[in-house]
Amino acid sequence: MRKVVVAFGTMFNNIQLVRMNNAGEVTQTMKVPLAYGPKNKWLARLREDPNLTKKVAVTLPRIGFEIQNISYDASRKLNSIQKLKKVNSSAQGKTMSQQFMPVPYNMDFELNIMAKNSDDALQIVEQILPFFQPDYTVTLNDNAAMGTTRDIPIVLTNVGYEDSYEGDMMTRRAIIYTLSFTAKFYLYGPVTDQKVIKTVQVDQYTDLPVNAPKR
Repeated sequence: MRKVVVAFGTMFNNIQLVRMNNAGEVTQTMKVPLAYGPKNKWLARLREDPNLTKKVAVTLPRIGFEIQNISYDASRKLNSIQKLKKVNSSAQGKTMSQQFMPVPYNMDFELNIMAKNSDDALQIVEQILPFFQPDYTVTLNDNAAMGTTRDIPIVLTNVGYEDSYEGDMMTRRAIIYTLSFTAKFYLYGPVTDQKVIKTVQVDQYTDLPVNAPKR
């Protein structure tokens, strides 16, 4: 689960913002900061210090994300009897690691894009939406014990817009785009080790009747 959260955040940790003057010349280029945390916490910090007189004030634009829900996905259920197997070599000899098939789960994320003007917010959104049609697949080494990798689709399910401006002209404004995602991942059970089968004994008989009895 930790690898899924890290992979989701890594997708948005290189968003660039460019500001230009009236002549079309670039005056500022910045990397949009990314942090894990709920939207309400950032808004509360904005309201507490609208004039930016404290060092704890939140700078905009910024991107925040958090986990909203984790649920079982019955539509991707695998055969629970089958096992994953891997042969290991060591000084003590060869052993076989085995593990039951993973269990499918969905993890819902909410990504919040906060900016103080519309142009900044749209630049950020336009760098994200083209990659989701409506899903984007990342490859994770989600089962290091067995040495397997798996493709994890991350699906964009909804895009929302909010303008939190309220109060007098001195109140700080925050434009918020809320993007909802669902990551389809798997959870793995414990790994057990057993020795590799090297010898098999099979008993064969030659005194059976030639013709099998008919029913």
